[in-house]
Amino acid sequence: MAALFRGSRRICFRWNKHVFGSTRSMASKTPVGFIGLGNMGSPMAKNLIKNGYPVIATDVFPECCKELQDLGAQVVDSPAYVAEKADRIITMLPSSPNVIEVYTGSNGILKKVKKGTLLVDSSTIDPAVAREMAVAAEKMGAVFMDAPVSGGVGAASMAKLTFMVGGLEEEFKAAEELFTCMGANVIYCGQVGTGQAAKLCNNMLLSIGMIGTAETMNLGIRLGLDPKLLAKILNMSSGRCWSSDTYNPVPGVMEGVPSANNYQGGFGTTLMAKDLGLAQNTATNTRTPVPLGSLAHQIYRVMCSRGYANKDFSSVFQFLREEEAQ
Repeated sequence: MAALFRGSRRICFRWNKHVFGSTRSMASKTPVGFIGLGNMGSPMAKNLIKNGYPVIATDVFPECCKELQDLGAQVVDSPAYVAEKADRIITMLPSSPNVIEVYTGSNGILKKVKKGTLLVDSSTIDPAVAREMAVAAEKMGAVFMDAPVSGGVGAASMAKLTFMVGGLEEEFKAAEELFTCMGANVIYCGQVGTGQAAKLCNNMLLSIGMIGTAETMNLGIRLGLDPKLLAKILNMSSGRCWSSDTYNPVPGVMEGVPSANNYQGGFGTTLMAKDLGLAQNTATNTRTPVPLGSLAHQIYRVMCSRGYANKDFSSVFQFLREEEAQ
């Protein structure tokens, strides 16, 4: 239970919109539940509050709730209690087992969920688990959507996340109002599980790109190039990518990124390894060759065993530098 929450309807939206209307000011009169106030969940919930939504929140770590409580959120003791009080609930959790526990456990959402409740899971989990949760929610008369995000802590703080959403299309149109309070891009991917599929593909590419950027920067530095100059050249050339121009892994090249803060904050190596493991499982199940994805998974797993588990995934640069010294 220690890591349970970390780390992120119909009555409410579709067939009641003649009551609440479609404007944000009207929708904000009804509360939104938020479960999981980690690095991503906390800024997401804050942006809901900024947009006028009363938030009812919980997290396994009480200290995570204090800042949100100071902003006006109501803090409760369990996911079940959130479900008693809100008919729109967002979860942002670390992994598939956490999601299963929060939704179906003894104090889970589905123990107290009201019929018609909108359940949105923004965790990154196995697409099959998302489909299982959708079936379990449907049995209780609720509606489940998977809506994992991309963009990291910075984008979460600035409400510039990208949401990849799977679920009933009519529910997507209704829930989009919530997403736009927390993100800049909201994309409907198809049925439940397709949002997770899109996120796993994105994160596999992200990990490969980050490793490639780290290797490139390391090589350039060893060849005598100034890292800022090399980054500038890359970002003006065909090697440009998000890892080089927005989230550079080399300390001193950029400000406001984890590499400038001893790789603290951001997206943890453990979580990247977890996501790559999910991608590997889906690749195996679909008989899809992913040689670079497999190698990236192996690298991040080794990093977890070498003391990098709690550092940002861009610390692969530091890992490579230490490897060369051995």
